[in-house]
Amino acid sequence: MSKQIHVAVLMGGWSNERPVSLMSGNGVADALEKVGYQVSRVDMDRNIAQVLTALRPDVVFNALHGVPGEDGTVQGMLDLMGIPYTHSGMVTSVIAIDKELTKQCLVPAGIPMPKGTMVDSESLYIRDPLPRPYVLKPVNEGSSVGVAIVTEDSNYGNPIARDAKGPWQEFDRLLAEPFIKGRELTVAVLGDKALCVTELKPKSGFYDFDAKYTDGLTEHICPAEIPDDIAQYMLDTALRAHQLLGCKGTSRTDFRWDDSVGMDGVFVLETNTQPGMTPLSLVPEQARHVGISYEQLVDIIVKEALA
Repeated sequence: MSKQIHVAVLMGGWSNERPVSLMSGNGVADALEKVGYQVSRVDMDRNIAQVLTALRPDVVFNALHGVPGEDGTVQGMLDLMGIPYTHSGMVTSVIAIDKELTKQCLVPAGIPMPKGTMVDSESLYIRDPLPRPYVLKPVNEGSSVGVAIVTEDSNYGNPIARDAKGPWQEFDRLLAEPFIKGRELTVAVLGDKALCVTELKPKSGFYDFDAKYTDGLTEHICPAEIPDDIAQYMLDTALRAHQLLGCKGTSRTDFRWDDSVGMDGVFVLETNTQPGMTPLSLVPEQARHVGISYEQLVDIIVKEALA
C-alpha cells in the first residue's frame, strides 16, 4: 500500500444496539490497523459531520447498528459530504430496515416471506390480529429488538394486557406475522457470493437480542446440517435478496424453516444490511468457514467501498 489509506470507523451512536456497535467497531478498527490502514475510531454523536470534516478520511467503515446508522440517514449525510463508505447505500438502507418495504420489494420477485399485517398497538388490548401463535415486531428495528411471540399460554394475557411487558408499550404500530415453527437459519453474502448456511440454536427461548450477543446462549452450527437442496435454495435466495435490494459490501439474510414441509417451509424473515462484526457475529464466522480471515474480510469490505 503506497499511500496509507485513512479509514474512519463509525460506531456507537444512540440506538438500542449501541453496545453491539461498539464491539463491532473496535473489532473492525483493530483488524484494519493490523492490515496497515490508518484508523480513526469515531463514537458517533450529533456533531458527526464536523468530526468527519476535521478528520478527512478516505473512506468510512460503517459499523453502526440500528437507527440512524442503518436506516439511510448516515448514508445520505456521507453521500452529501462526498465520502465513500462501506455497506449499502441510502435507498437500500431505507428499504431494508423497514420490514414492510422489504416485503414490497422481495415478495413480488418470488422471495418467500411470511404474510404480515400492520396493527395499531392499542388494538392488541381488544383482540388478536392473527390466530395464535403469532409474532409482533417493530417495523424498523434490527437484532430482534422488541420482538414478542404471542402463544396460547404466553403470560401476556388474552387479549394482551396493557401492563404486560412487550413492544406494544414502546411502539405505536407493529408488524404482526404468523409464527413459523421450525428452525432458525442465516446466510451471509459478501460481494457477489453467498458464503454458507448457519443454523442458530438458542439454549432457551428464541433467538432474541440477548441470545445473539451473549456468549454461550446460542449454538451456531456452521455449516448447518440440512439437506443439500434446502441449503442451496437458501444460498441462492439470500444472494437474490441482496441483489434485489441493491445491497453492497456484506449483508445477512435470516430464514425460518419448517422442516416438516420441506422446501415449502422456507421463509425469509429479513435482510440485514449492517450485520454485526463482533467476535460472536455470524458474518465473520461464515467467512472463516470459507477461508477468509477477519482481517481479510474487513479489507475486502473497505476495498469494495473504495472501488
